[in-house]
Amino acid sequence: MNLLLIIVAVVAVILLFTGGFVSALNWLIWVGIILLVIAVIAWLLRVIGGRKSV
Repeated sequence: MNLLLIIVAVVAVILLFTGGFVSALNWLIWVGIILLVIAVIAWLLRVIGGRKSV
C-alpha cells in the first residue's frame, strides 16, 4: 500500500510539471491534481486509521 501511494504521488508530480511546461497538455494539470488529492486522502486515511499491531 505504501509503495502504491509513493508511485501515485510521483506520477502526479510528473504530470503536474509536464502539464505546466506544455500548455497544449493542459489537461495533465487536472489529472495530476486529482491523482495528488487521491494520494493525500489515502495517506491521511492510513495515518488516521493507523495500524494495529498485536
